[in-house]
Amino acid sequence: MKHLKPLFLLLLVLPMACACGRKGRTTASVEPAEPTHYTYRIVREYPHSREAYTQGLHFADGLLWEGTGEYGHSVLKSIDLITGKEQLLAALPASEFGEGITLLGERIYQLTWNENTCHLYDRTGRKLRDIRYAGEGWGLATDGEWLYFSNGTPTLYRLDPETFQRQGAVVVTYKGEPVNYINELEWIEGKLWANVYLTDQIAIIDPATGVIEGIVELKGILPDHEKELTTDVLNGIAYDATSKRIFITGKKWPKIYEIELVKL
Repeated sequence: MKHLKPLFLLLLVLPMACACGRKGRTTASVEPAEPTHYTYRIVREYPHSREAYTQGLHFADGLLWEGTGEYGHSVLKSIDLITGKEQLLAALPASEFGEGITLLGERIYQLTWNENTCHLYDRTGRKLRDIRYAGEGWGLATDGEWLYFSNGTPTLYRLDPETFQRQGAVVVTYKGEPVNYINELEWIEGKLWANVYLTDQIAIIDPATGVIEGIVELKGILPDHEKELTTDVLNGIAYDATSKRIFITGKKWPKIYEIELVKL
Protein backbone atom coordinates (compact mmCIF):
# COMPACT_ATOMS: atom_id res chain seq x y z
CA MET A 1 0.00 0.00 0.00
CA LYS A 2 1.51 3.30 -1.09
CA HIS A 3 2.29 5.87 1.58
CA LEU A 4 0.07 8.87 0.87
CA LYS A 5 -1.00 11.62 3.27
CA PRO A 6 -4.71 12.44 2.78
CA LEU A 7 -6.78 13.80 5.67
CA PHE A 8 -9.36 11.59 7.35
CA LEU A 9 -12.29 13.74 6.22
CA LEU A 10 -11.04 13.54 2.64
CA LEU A 11 -11.02 9.76 2.91
CA LEU A 12 -14.61 9.86 4.07
CA VAL A 13 -15.94 11.69 1.02
CA LEU A 14 -13.89 10.24 -1.83
CA PRO A 15 -16.31 9.04 -4.50
CA MET A 16 -17.12 5.35 -4.42
CA ALA A 17 -16.23 5.25 -8.11
CA CYS A 18 -12.60 5.59 -7.07
CA ALA A 19 -12.76 2.76 -4.55
CA CYS A 20 -15.08 0.11 -5.82
CA GLY A 21 -16.39 1.04 -9.24
CA ARG A 22 -19.73 2.45 -8.10
CA LYS A 23 -21.03 5.91 -8.92
CA GLY A 24 -23.06 8.41 -6.98
CA ARG A 25 -23.31 9.10 -3.28
CA THR A 26 -25.35 7.72 -0.43
CA THR A 27 -28.52 9.68 0.31
CA ALA A 28 -30.96 9.43 3.19
CA SER A 29 -34.23 11.07 4.08
CA VAL A 30 -33.04 11.60 7.65
CA GLU A 31 -29.67 13.06 8.62
CA PRO A 32 -27.49 10.16 9.87
CA ALA A 33 -26.63 10.19 13.55
CA GLU A 34 -23.31 11.62 14.68
CA PRO A 35 -20.95 8.82 15.79
CA THR A 36 -19.74 8.75 19.37
CA HIS A 37 -16.23 10.18 19.61
CA TYR A 38 -13.56 8.79 21.91
CA THR A 39 -10.04 9.54 22.95
CA TYR A 40 -7.90 7.09 24.94
CA ARG A 41 -6.09 6.38 28.16
CA ILE A 42 -2.95 4.26 28.06
CA VAL A 43 -3.24 1.44 30.60
CA ARG A 44 0.07 -0.26 29.87
CA GLU A 45 2.86 -0.41 27.31
CA TYR A 46 4.49 -3.55 25.93
CA PRO A 47 7.57 -4.03 23.72
CA HIS A 48 7.15 -4.42 19.97
CA SER A 49 9.71 -5.02 17.24
CA ARG A 50 10.62 -2.00 15.15
CA GLU A 51 11.15 -4.44 12.27
CA ALA A 52 7.51 -5.55 12.24
CA TYR A 53 5.42 -3.96 9.47
CA THR A 54 2.22 -4.83 11.29
CA GLN A 55 -0.68 -5.89 9.08
CA GLY A 56 -2.76 -8.08 11.37
CA LEU A 57 -3.05 -8.48 15.14
CA HIS A 58 -5.05 -10.97 17.23
CA PHE A 59 -5.11 -12.00 20.89
CA ALA A 60 -5.77 -15.62 21.92
CA ASP A 61 -4.65 -18.01 24.65
CA GLY A 62 -2.60 -15.40 26.47
CA LEU A 63 -0.54 -14.56 23.38
CA LEU A 64 -0.58 -11.85 20.78
CA TRP A 65 -0.49 -13.17 17.21
CA GLU A 66 0.89 -10.91 14.49
CA GLY A 67 1.06 -10.98 10.71
CA THR A 68 3.50 -8.64 9.01
CA GLY A 69 3.95 -7.30 5.49
CA GLU A 70 6.59 -6.11 3.02
CA TYR A 71 8.00 -8.29 0.28
CA GLY A 72 10.74 -10.53 1.62
CA HIS A 73 9.80 -9.79 5.25
CA SER A 74 6.23 -11.07 5.64
CA VAL A 75 5.78 -13.52 8.51
CA LEU A 76 3.32 -14.97 10.99
CA LYS A 77 4.43 -15.03 14.63
CA SER A 78 3.25 -15.13 18.23
CA ILE A 79 4.40 -12.67 20.88
CA ASP A 80 4.62 -12.90 24.65
CA LEU A 81 3.30 -9.49 25.69
CA ILE A 82 5.28 -9.18 28.90
CA THR A 83 8.72 -10.13 27.60
CA GLY A 84 8.29 -9.26 23.94
CA LYS A 85 9.69 -12.69 23.06
CA GLU A 86 8.61 -13.76 19.59
CA GLN A 87 8.08 -17.17 18.06
CA LEU A 88 8.26 -17.32 14.29
CA LEU A 89 5.51 -19.60 13.00
CA ALA A 90 5.70 -19.12 9.24
CA ALA A 91 7.55 -17.02 6.66
CA LEU A 92 5.82 -16.11 3.42
CA PRO A 93 7.62 -16.39 0.08
CA ALA A 94 9.54 -13.27 -0.93
CA SER A 95 7.03 -12.79 -3.74
CA GLU A 96 4.15 -12.29 -1.27
CA PHE A 97 3.14 -9.29 0.85
CA GLY A 98 1.40 -10.42 4.04
CA GLU A 99 -1.78 -8.71 5.23
CA GLY A 100 -4.48 -9.24 7.88
CA ILE A 101 -4.76 -12.29 10.13
CA THR A 102 -7.34 -13.86 12.41
CA LEU A 103 -7.74 -17.04 14.47
CA LEU A 104 -10.88 -19.13 14.33
CA GLY A 105 -10.87 -22.32 16.40
CA GLU A 106 -7.55 -24.04 15.84
CA ARG A 107 -6.87 -22.34 12.51
CA ILE A 108 -5.00 -19.17 11.62
CA TYR A 109 -5.86 -17.25 8.45
CA GLN A 110 -3.35 -14.88 6.82
CA LEU A 111 -4.20 -12.74 3.81
CA THR A 112 -1.86 -11.47 1.11
CA TRP A 113 -2.11 -8.08 -0.55
CA ASN A 114 -1.96 -8.66 -4.31
CA GLU A 115 -1.37 -12.40 -4.47
CA ASN A 116 -5.06 -13.40 -4.13
CA THR A 117 -4.16 -16.04 -1.55
CA CYS A 118 -5.11 -16.70 2.06
CA HIS A 119 -2.74 -19.04 3.89
CA LEU A 120 -4.42 -21.36 6.38
CA TYR A 121 -2.29 -22.73 9.25
CA ASP A 122 -2.74 -24.63 12.46
CA ARG A 123 -1.60 -22.92 15.66
CA THR A 124 1.94 -24.20 15.31
CA GLY A 125 2.28 -22.49 11.94
CA ARG A 126 2.00 -25.70 9.94
CA LYS A 127 0.47 -24.92 6.55
CA LEU A 128 -2.88 -26.64 6.05
CA ARG A 129 -3.83 -25.23 2.65
CA ASP A 130 -4.14 -22.08 0.58
CA ILE A 131 -7.44 -20.43 -0.32
CA ARG A 132 -7.76 -18.26 -3.41
CA TYR A 133 -9.86 -15.09 -3.58
CA ALA A 134 -10.41 -12.24 -6.02
CA GLY A 135 -8.87 -8.80 -5.63
CA GLU A 136 -6.69 -7.34 -2.90
CA GLY A 137 -6.63 -8.53 0.70
CA TRP A 138 -6.28 -6.01 3.55
CA GLY A 139 -7.97 -6.87 6.86
CA LEU A 140 -9.53 -9.98 8.40
CA ALA A 141 -11.55 -10.63 11.57
CA THR A 142 -14.00 -13.18 12.95
CA ASP A 143 -17.07 -13.18 15.17
CA GLY A 144 -16.43 -16.84 16.02
CA GLU A 145 -18.58 -18.07 13.14
CA TRP A 146 -17.94 -15.94 10.05
CA LEU A 147 -14.92 -14.13 8.66
CA TYR A 148 -15.01 -10.41 7.82
CA PHE A 149 -12.79 -9.18 5.01
CA SER A 150 -11.65 -5.74 3.86
CA ASN A 151 -9.90 -4.84 0.62
CA GLY A 152 -9.24 -1.12 0.98
CA THR A 153 -12.60 -0.04 -0.43
CA PRO A 154 -15.66 0.97 1.60
CA THR A 155 -17.09 -2.55 1.23
CA LEU A 156 -16.71 -5.19 3.95
CA TYR A 157 -17.48 -8.81 3.06
CA ARG A 158 -18.75 -11.64 5.28
CA LEU A 159 -17.05 -14.89 4.26
CA ASP A 160 -17.62 -18.59 4.79
CA PRO A 161 -14.50 -19.71 6.73
CA GLU A 162 -14.38 -23.04 4.88
CA THR A 163 -14.75 -21.85 1.31
CA PHE A 164 -13.99 -18.10 1.54
CA GLN A 165 -17.13 -17.54 -0.51
CA ARG A 166 -18.85 -14.19 0.07
CA GLN A 167 -22.05 -14.54 2.06
CA GLY A 168 -22.87 -10.87 2.43
CA ALA A 169 -21.51 -7.33 2.17
CA VAL A 170 -22.00 -3.88 3.68
CA VAL A 171 -20.68 -0.47 2.67
CA VAL A 172 -18.96 1.37 5.52
CA THR A 173 -20.39 4.87 5.90
CA TYR A 174 -19.75 7.94 8.05
CA LYS A 175 -22.87 10.12 8.30
CA GLY A 176 -24.11 8.63 5.04
CA GLU A 177 -20.84 8.92 3.11
CA PRO A 178 -18.71 5.91 2.07
CA VAL A 179 -15.33 5.52 3.78
CA ASN A 180 -12.33 4.34 1.81
CA TYR A 181 -9.17 2.58 3.02
CA ILE A 182 -10.83 0.32 5.57
CA ASN A 183 -7.86 -1.75 6.69
CA GLU A 184 -7.05 -3.99 9.68
CA LEU A 185 -10.12 -5.40 11.43
CA GLU A 186 -11.02 -6.72 14.87
CA TRP A 187 -14.29 -8.01 16.32
CA ILE A 188 -14.99 -6.36 19.70
CA GLU A 189 -18.23 -6.88 21.62
CA GLY A 190 -20.41 -7.29 18.54
CA LYS A 191 -18.83 -4.48 16.50
CA LEU A 192 -16.11 -4.37 13.88
CA TRP A 193 -13.23 -2.09 14.74
CA ALA A 194 -11.21 -0.95 11.74
CA ASN A 195 -8.06 1.02 11.15
CA VAL A 196 -8.62 3.62 8.45
CA TYR A 197 -5.36 3.50 6.53
CA LEU A 198 -3.17 6.63 6.71
CA THR A 199 -5.12 8.09 9.64
CA ASP A 200 -4.87 8.06 13.43
CA GLN A 201 -8.49 6.99 13.75
CA ILE A 202 -10.20 3.68 14.42
CA ALA A 203 -13.76 3.31 13.18
CA ILE A 204 -16.30 1.31 15.23
CA ILE A 205 -18.69 -0.21 12.70
CA ASP A 206 -22.08 -1.88 12.95
CA PRO A 207 -21.45 -5.11 10.98
CA ALA A 208 -25.12 -5.37 9.96
CA THR A 209 -25.38 -1.92 8.38
CA GLY A 210 -21.82 -0.68 7.82
CA VAL A 211 -22.61 2.51 9.75
CA ILE A 212 -19.71 3.97 11.73
CA GLU A 213 -21.11 4.34 15.24
CA GLY A 214 -17.89 5.47 16.92
CA ILE A 215 -14.53 7.03 16.12
CA VAL A 216 -11.48 6.52 18.33
CA GLU A 217 -8.96 9.35 17.96
CA LEU A 218 -5.42 8.06 18.65
CA LYS A 219 -3.39 11.01 17.44
CA GLY A 220 -0.21 11.37 19.49
CA ILE A 221 -0.30 7.95 21.14
CA LEU A 222 3.18 7.23 19.78
CA PRO A 223 5.24 10.20 20.99
CA ASP A 224 7.54 11.95 18.54
CA HIS A 225 10.67 10.93 20.42
CA GLU A 226 9.79 7.26 19.77
CA LYS A 227 9.60 7.76 16.00
CA GLU A 228 12.35 6.92 13.54
CA LEU A 229 12.66 7.35 9.79
CA THR A 230 11.08 3.93 9.20
CA THR A 231 8.19 4.43 11.63
CA ASP A 232 4.92 4.11 9.72
CA VAL A 233 1.20 4.45 10.36
CA LEU A 234 -1.13 3.24 13.09
CA ASN A 235 -2.23 -0.30 12.25
CA GLY A 236 -3.13 -3.29 14.38
CA ILE A 237 -6.03 -3.90 16.78
CA ALA A 238 -6.40 -6.89 19.10
CA TYR A 239 -8.88 -7.70 21.86
CA ASP A 240 -8.63 -9.91 24.92
CA ALA A 241 -12.30 -10.88 25.33
CA THR A 242 -11.69 -12.50 28.72
CA SER A 243 -10.10 -9.50 30.41
CA LYS A 244 -11.71 -6.86 28.15
CA ARG A 245 -8.33 -5.48 27.12
CA ILE A 246 -7.78 -3.54 23.88
CA PHE A 247 -4.33 -3.52 22.26
CA ILE A 248 -3.16 -1.29 19.41
CA THR A 249 0.12 -0.74 17.61
CA GLY A 250 1.50 0.47 14.28
CA LYS A 251 3.83 -0.45 11.48
CA LYS A 252 7.39 -0.55 12.84
CA TRP A 253 6.32 0.92 16.17
CA PRO A 254 8.45 0.11 19.24
CA LYS A 255 5.42 -0.28 21.51
CA ILE A 256 2.12 -2.10 21.79
CA TYR A 257 -0.39 -0.08 23.81
CA GLU A 258 -3.17 -1.38 25.99
CA ILE A 259 -5.81 1.34 26.03
CA GLU A 260 -9.15 2.26 27.54
CA LEU A 261 -11.63 4.46 25.70
CA VAL A 262 -12.56 7.89 27.08
CA LYS A 263 -15.78 9.34 25.70
CA LEU A 264 -15.55 12.90 24.47
